Amino acid sequence: MAALAEVTHPGQSGKSITELGMVRDIESDGKKITVTLGFGKRRDPLAEYLIGATRAALIRHFPDCGSEVKTVVVEEPAPKKKGLDLDDSTIRGIKHIIGIASGKGGVGKSTVAVNLAIALTRLGYKVGLADADVYGPSVPTMTGTQGAEPMAEEVDGKELIIPIEKYGVKWMSIGYFAGEDQALIWRGPMACNALKQMILQVKWGELDFLLIDMPPGTGDIHISLVSDIRIGSAVIVTTPQKVALADVAKGVNMFRNDNVNCRILGLVENMAWFTPQEHPQEKYFLFGKEGGLQMARTLGLELLAQIPLVQSVRESGDAGEPDALSSRPDANAFLALAARVAEIA
Repeated sequence: MAALAEVTHPGQSGKSITELGMVRDIESDGKKITVTLGFGKRRDPLAEYLIGATRAALIRHFPDCGSEVKTVVVEEPAPKKKGLDLDDSTIRGIKHIIGIASGKGGVGKSTVAVNLAIALTRLGYKVGLADADVYGPSVPTMTGTQGAEPMAEEVDGKELIIPIEKYGVKWMSIGYFAGEDQALIWRGPMACNALKQMILQVKWGELDFLLIDMPPGTGDIHISLVSDIRIGSAVIVTTPQKVALADVAKGVNMFRNDNVNCRILGLVENMAWFTPQEHPQEKYFLFGKEGGLQMARTLGLELLAQIPLVQSVRESGDAGEPDALSSRPDANAFLALAARVAEIA
């Protein structure tokens, strides 16, 4: 081996054939030395040179022995697929994982998700929320945690992200890692991998509920989340408008698809009516009346709650103080929703 270490491969930064692991076998009976060199499937253009240099080294160091150099084709190990070394160990301590989804954007899905998380906490449950809406993460703004920078901690040899805690809820959002005005121009597979990392590489600890604020619509991100994160059930958010209700059926059919097969807890009708803060008993059905209730009956689902459109809900969200924190009557709708979700999850 010392003699063979003198044979260098000009095409591999001058490394020796022993360093490169090319010496596959050495045999000797005292009269003859046979060295076997290994080459990959693709023919090395310097193979003949290396064979000759190996033979010359043997003759130079062992002039009284015969020498022979053989070659073999060595299977090169397949390159490892690039991907995330993730498992579900971080979510094994979570009792219920619920996706908060909508058929289209603009129906207040994130508002419902954030307030539901806080309402569940007010009822005494341990709750976390993962903002999986990669193209429009709004949880940092709605919880007043913009600019927060999650820390990392090594646990059992793995680096885990520590979620942001506020209002008794553990929050995680892609918005904590991207600039406030930064557009995430990601294709589906990249977005799926980022989301899996954002959920599976987080130190959630023991939780009763992990809510996942899913992107609007239907697509590969939803299918990936349900299959890889083991989302156990889903809540569909809609408004009474016909255009929103038309997309509800698509979302419901996606979760009911045989390849997804995710249980739907029911529908939440957001912005069910407008109530002036000064006149809490008055109701104005700006977007239609009981469209969510009718759609729930058509689809054979439970209408979990009707959330009124109150100015304080919008103001609280923009101020980073979700409405469910308050003692106002409109917060009762979220508390009732939380109680029902906890009962049937």
